[in-house]
Amino acid sequence: MERSRLMMTLAFRNLRRQARRSLLTAAAMVIGGGLLIFSVSLGDGTHEDWIESGVRMGSGHIAIQAPKYAVSRKIEDRLGAASLRAVHEGTRSPGVAESVLEVVPRLTTGGLASSPTGARPVEVVGADPVAEARFSTLDERAVEGRYLEPDDRLAAYIGAELAEGLELRLGSRMVLTAQDAEGEISGQLVRVVGIFGTGIPEVDQRIVHIPLQTAGAWLGAEGAVTTVAVLVDKSRAVRRTARLLEDELAAPIAAGDLAVLTWQEAMPELDAVVKVDDLGNYMFQGITFGIIALAIVNTILMSVLYRHREFGVLQALGFTPGQTGTLVMAEGVVLTVLSGLLGIGLGLFVTWFFWRDGLDISFTWQEDWTFSGVVLDPVIVPLFRAARVIQGLLFILFVGTVASLYPAYRATRIDVAEAMKFER
Repeated sequence: MERSRLMMTLAFRNLRRQARRSLLTAAAMVIGGGLLIFSVSLGDGTHEDWIESGVRMGSGHIAIQAPKYAVSRKIEDRLGAASLRAVHEGTRSPGVAESVLEVVPRLTTGGLASSPTGARPVEVVGADPVAEARFSTLDERAVEGRYLEPDDRLAAYIGAELAEGLELRLGSRMVLTAQDAEGEISGQLVRVVGIFGTGIPEVDQRIVHIPLQTAGAWLGAEGAVTTVAVLVDKSRAVRRTARLLEDELAAPIAAGDLAVLTWQEAMPELDAVVKVDDLGNYMFQGITFGIIALAIVNTILMSVLYRHREFGVLQALGFTPGQTGTLVMAEGVVLTVLSGLLGIGLGLFVTWFFWRDGLDISFTWQEDWTFSGVVLDPVIVPLFRAARVIQGLLFILFVGTVASLYPAYRATRIDVAEAMKFER
């Protein structure tokens, strides 16, 4: 303990002796730590917004489906009444319910939408109007009319590009044609009650919402659904909630009646986009701290080169080469830890103080910006996580330790007799 205290005292003294050099290196570390927190917080906030928008427009944080439905997308691969009851019981279990915000049943099938002017391929979604309005943001995207209501029977909510292509307007009739549960081609007449615009062509051209009861009666699948979309309170809880759901639904899963998919499995494109963006952020941080590491090497190595006589005296008084190297390593680690803590603290404060309500980047585009089928919010709200701060500290400590290895090695190679002859 006494030796460790001596090492730290000498390390602080030597850093103070070379105050200008130490402060310049510390300033680089502080700026790097601040940039690290800023970029990570904004990156996590951006990804959370992407995920939130994607799952609300898609199949939720967790999608419960028949095992074959994800590939076939056919009505015959649906969940029956018994499986649906098991799913609802599972989502109400104590361990799962605390994280679940919404549970939305959907009956979805591919089909054809026809009007007197033509026909277009569509994806027909039978939705519960009340639950869907709480779950999805599609009802907020109405440009004409309204979303579905509980009393609707033959109503349809369609995309703007589909309405334009089929020359439909509010009150227009169209015919939906699809293969029913018996494998027969069946048609259903509906009337347009609302037109939405998301800015996503594949959504505005293809998606048609009709009441769940109407879809079930039309397709001969009353009481059945193809997907149960589950929305949880935060994306970090998805894997844990999915595991708990799998435990609750172990019997029907083992029987091959249903499968539990996380949003990463149900929407692999969105997952890939998040991972690629994360990789870009890590590369930026790696380059930044690579430059900072060179500054640390320069500071500590110059200190070693100008202190040969000092190290010679210490070794003459009993220091071993290993202890001399440890002293140099301690200087690098102390410099790194102090400046890293200050940088991360400064980054947290500045990011929270100036952008806690979000960083508005709407000036970079004039209309809705979409990416991987997701409408992006131009206001990025930073997301602060304790785990990220700890990761940042460990990363900075790693950089400082690695950068101090070579100067410490050079210190262990000092020849005592040569060092005592003259001051270098």
